[in-house]
Amino acid sequence: MSTFSKRSIAGLMLLGLMIPALAACGGTPAAQEPIRETVVVVQTSAPEVVKETVVVEQTAAPAEPAAPAANEAFTTPNPILGDLRVRQAIAYCSNRPEMIASVYPFLNEEQQQGLLMDTFLPKAHWAAATTGITTYPFDVEKGKALLEEAGWKDDGNGGRANDAGDVLSLSFTTTNAQFRQTWSAVFIQQMSACGIQVIPTYAPGSWWFGSSTGLQRRDFELGAFAWVGQADPGGQTLYSCNQIPLPSNNWEGQNYMGWCNDAASKAIVAANNTLNRDERIKQYGIVQAEFTKDMVSLPLFNRTEAAAASNRFEGFKPDPTDYYTANADEWTVTDGDTLVLGFTQEPASLWGVVESAAVQRTAAYLLGVPASTSFSYDYQAKGLKALSTIESGAAKNEDIEVKEGDMVWNTAGEAVALAKGVEVVDSTGETVTYDSGTLTMKQLTVTDTFIDGLKWEDGKPLVKADYELAHKITCDPESGNVSLTYCESVATFDVTSDTSYTVTFHPGVQWPTYFAGAGFGAYPAHQVLSDGRTLADVPAKEWSTLPEIAEKPMSDGPYILESWDKGQSMTFTANPNYYKGEPAVKKIVIKFIADTNQAVAQLLTGELDALGTETLGAGAEVQTVLDAAAKGDVQAYTIASPTWEHIDMNLFVK
Repeated sequence: MSTFSKRSIAGLMLLGLMIPALAACGGTPAAQEPIRETVVVVQTSAPEVVKETVVVEQTAAPAEPAAPAANEAFTTPNPILGDLRVRQAIAYCSNRPEMIASVYPFLNEEQQQGLLMDTFLPKAHWAAATTGITTYPFDVEKGKALLEEAGWKDDGNGGRANDAGDVLSLSFTTTNAQFRQTWSAVFIQQMSACGIQVIPTYAPGSWWFGSSTGLQRRDFELGAFAWVGQADPGGQTLYSCNQIPLPSNNWEGQNYMGWCNDAASKAIVAANNTLNRDERIKQYGIVQAEFTKDMVSLPLFNRTEAAAASNRFEGFKPDPTDYYTANADEWTVTDGDTLVLGFTQEPASLWGVVESAAVQRTAAYLLGVPASTSFSYDYQAKGLKALSTIESGAAKNEDIEVKEGDMVWNTAGEAVALAKGVEVVDSTGETVTYDSGTLTMKQLTVTDTFIDGLKWEDGKPLVKADYELAHKITCDPESGNVSLTYCESVATFDVTSDTSYTVTFHPGVQWPTYFAGAGFGAYPAHQVLSDGRTLADVPAKEWSTLPEIAEKPMSDGPYILESWDKGQSMTFTANPNYYKGEPAVKKIVIKFIADTNQAVAQLLTGELDALGTETLGAGAEVQTVLDAAAKGDVQAYTIASPTWEHIDMNLFVK
C-alpha cells in the first residue's frame, strides 16, 4: 500500500494510501513533526473560501457558508478568546525569540531570528506576504493595555479579572513532547507577566491527534501543535469556513479555530483554484492579511530539524520536503545487510486515511511506491512514468460551456448544481455570480500513467480493480477520511488500463499540483483476508479496524512488513517482487525508543543506524550528535524545516 509524500499536496496520492498534508509535530508526528507529533495536514484535499471577518468576535456563530445551527455545539463564542483584543494581547505578550532560544540554544541569534514567522508561511516562501499583514512584535505594555480595554483589570496580585469577578484564565493543551514542554513553559511565564493565567495539559500524541479526540473534536482553548509547510501552500482545509469540524458535519475539516472570515475563505479557495502563480500570490496575500488581523492562530517559529546516521549507512538522504525513507530502495550498507532505524513514536495505524503522523508516513514509504516524490520543494516522478503536466500532453485545462443544472465547483470549494446565485470562477479567472444561460469555465483533466512492472508482494501485478477499489474506499464517507473535498472535486474517475487512469474534475477545479499524481492510490482488491473475504468485499466502515490494512498492509514497495511487535519494533524484509528488484539492504528494523536521548545514545553506540527528523528533531540532544559528527563518529545533518509551531485559539466553546 502506498501513502503520500512528506509534504503532500492536495490530491497527491501514492500508489496505495492517501496521506493528508497536515502535520502536527510534537512529541511525535510531523506535517508533517519529529516524532514528535506531526499532524500532517497535507493538505489533504481541496481549495476553499471564507467570509470576511465574521470571526467569532461577539457574534453568536460563524457566518455562512459554514454557520452551524444555533443550538448545536460550538456556536457559543469563547467568553475570553471571542474578544479580538484578548487574542491580540496574547500575541503582543509573546516573546517568540525567547521561546526559540529555549529550544535551539545551539543556534546563534541570527539563525534564531531567521526562524520567526509572522503568517502561516515562512518568510522565504514564494507565496509569503511582504505587505498588508499585521505583525505583533513583543510589547508587554501594549498587550496589557489591550487587556485593560477588554475589561480584564489588574487584580493587584499578578493576575486579572473582569467586573463579574471572573479570572482571566485559559487552558493550554499540547503534547507531552519535551520540545514543546520546553518552549511552552516560557510562553506560560510570558502570559503570566501580562496577567493571563495559563493552565497546561501535556497530552499523549495519540489523544491530541486522534481521529475522534483532541484537536479533531476541538477539545481545547489554546492548542499548540505544528503544521508542515510545503512547496505548495494549500490551506483550504485549514482556513475555509466550510472546513470547521462540527458534530453536524461529522467533524470534517481542519479549521480547528472555528474561524470564518469571508474574505479569507474566498481567497484561500481562489488561491487553490488557479494554476497561475501570480494570481495565487495575490490571493494568499489576502488570506495572510485577514489571518494576522484576526489573530486566530499565533505563528511562532519554523523548526530546525536534524537527522543522523551511522557511518555504515550509505544513501541516507534527509530532506526538508520529503521523508528520508523515500529512497529506501537505494540504500546500502558497508557491512552486513540490516539497518536499524529509531522512532520515538509508534504509528497508531499504517492506513494513511485515518493516521497522519510523520512516523506513519516514514514507515509506510517502505511499503509503497509514491506516484511522485517531493525532494527539495519540487516534484519528481517515481511511480508515474512522468509528471502528468499540461506541457507533456498528459493533462489538459480546457474552456467548456456550462449551463443551469450542471455540476460545477463553486467559490466555496464545493461541488454544486449551477443555479441562479451560485458564485464560481469563470475561464478568465474572474469571480462571477451565475444568473442564467451559459457560462465558460475551466475544466481540468489529468491522465496518470504508471511505470510497468508494479507488483504486490505476492507477485500479483497491480490492475484496474486495485485503482478502482482505492477510489471507492477513499471517497466513501464511512471510511473515516477526515476530508472528502478532493473526492468531491472529481467529476469522473476512469481506469483505462492496468497502468493508467484519467481524472476529470468538475468545471472550476484548478488543483495547482495536479501533475504530481491525481489518483487515489491502489489497494490489492484480490487479497484474501483472515476471515475468508476478499478486500474488495469489505465495507468502507470496517477498513480502519482491518489488521490487513492498519497493521500489515500488502506492499507494492521495496519492503514487506514481516512483523510488528507493538511497543517494541517493526521488522521489514526486502520484497523479492519489487519492480526494481530486491533491494540491497535485506532487512530494516524500526525500534521504538520513547526517549530521544536514549535513541541518540543508541545511535552513538551503534545499536541504531538512523534517526530521522521525525525522531531526532532539534532538541538539546542535537548538540550531542553534532559533536559526535565533528569527530567523525556519525553522519549528522541540520535542516531548515518547513514545519512551524503555532498556537490555535478556539473561538467557540462547547
